[in-house]
Amino acid sequence: MSKTESVFTLLLLLSLFGPTYSCLEDPAAAYRQSGAVCRLTYPAAVVLNEKTTKVIEAAFQHARYPSMQGEKSLLLIGKVSYGLENLEIHNLSIGRSEFELVPGKGIALKISNVSAVFKGTILYGYGSWLIDVAQSLDLEIESQIDLGINPRLYCGKGKVAADTSDCYLKFHKLHLHLQGDKEPNWLKKLFTDFITFTVKLVVKGQICKEINKLADILSDFIQDTAAHFLSDGDISVDIGVTAAPTITANYIESYHKGLTNYNNTTSVLNESVFHPSQLTEDRMLFFWFSDELFNPLIAAAHHDGRFHLNVSSEELSGLLKSSLSSVNMEYIQTCLAAASAQLRVWSSAVPHLRTFTTGSRVTAQARGELHCGGQEPPALVFETRVIVDVTASYTDKKLFLHGSPKEISVLQAEILSQDKVLQDEAQAHFIREAVEKVGVPKVLSVLQVEITRLLNKQGANLFDILDPEVLPHEGFIVTKMDFGFPHHLLVDFLKKTLQ
Repeated sequence: MSKTESVFTLLLLLSLFGPTYSCLEDPAAAYRQSGAVCRLTYPAAVVLNEKTTKVIEAAFQHARYPSMQGEKSLLLIGKVSYGLENLEIHNLSIGRSEFELVPGKGIALKISNVSAVFKGTILYGYGSWLIDVAQSLDLEIESQIDLGINPRLYCGKGKVAADTSDCYLKFHKLHLHLQGDKEPNWLKKLFTDFITFTVKLVVKGQICKEINKLADILSDFIQDTAAHFLSDGDISVDIGVTAAPTITANYIESYHKGLTNYNNTTSVLNESVFHPSQLTEDRMLFFWFSDELFNPLIAAAHHDGRFHLNVSSEELSGLLKSSLSSVNMEYIQTCLAAASAQLRVWSSAVPHLRTFTTGSRVTAQARGELHCGGQEPPALVFETRVIVDVTASYTDKKLFLHGSPKEISVLQAEILSQDKVLQDEAQAHFIREAVEKVGVPKVLSVLQVEITRLLNKQGANLFDILDPEVLPHEGFIVTKMDFGFPHHLLVDFLKKTLQ
């Protein structure tokens, strides 16, 4: 494994977040307004930058080298005019690559032994009253180059941006072959001097320009993708950066707002509890999420009608029989016997989440109606308040939610068909048991499938996420993982971008 290759794929994660309009100079103030934090450690940078050779190759191959002209007056021969046209690159190979994280600045990247053959046509003419010659020759130029880039990461227009203007090429070899090598030595020497100067000037300018262009394209592409990553329908999250990234010799850390946008309103976040000491360096990638990010997002989903669930009579009968000790409510058994019977459940108040070291404690209120079919009013109406501790895990590209109910209160339970209210303890106990053993597991199973679907819709399943951990803390959640970056993603993107 090479020690690695550059800034571009670092931007794949560091610019995962859409634009905002201000960047704070004071780190403490930025922490308080950050709903999400991303820490990318040195081993992750190694993995990501292994893909950068493809970007460098694309920069060389996609660069367009303009025609160049020159002239010189020689004794006896007169004026010699010459031009270089149709310059193209062939047989490109990328050698050894090294990089380092420069604390407080950015990334220092050096790629050694870039070998390439440039092919083109040289046009020349010279003459006097004795001689008048106009010719063209095919040429090849063997080259060996070292490439250096020192990208500076900064906060630009609310996003992590890279200034790649500190770019240089060092030529160790530049050998000219003219077609047939039959021209006079003085002419070949003249062309060699001209072509050496021209190639150095043109290649450096075009390669550095193309590298900067590709960095911008990759950054914009990732930010456009990420702008939709936590968005669905009318709900979106502005996770533009709040401050310039922190760069140490061991990691790069970026800070993001995490503000929910819904119905032309934006949530407010200014009491985040983030501190860098809450993250470690033992894994490749860390994400830190504040409860202040999740609660407005949950509220928007509630108001958008996302927390609705319909359960068929067949499924409900099976769940009750397999999960409860007995189903002794005769009216329920009678209702579920109808093929078109259905249980409809929805959140009746905005859920609230608060995270502790044991998990995220969710307080929710749900209302349910049991319909026996047809247009008749519901046979059973109930409402419950539930407090449940939820933990999460991620395995085989799927999210799993695990719940432990802490408190279940029956707020309402009415049998409308019999025009009476369930009040005795046996009936209330049945509702509580059904909610605990059937309702909570069913809701969590549906949520985990839906969240997995949303993650995969945005492409999370395309990455090789290795041994992820989801760790709850007081007021925030940390996810940490190792990962592999799929080679084909970058290749496919470059093909589409550069075609």
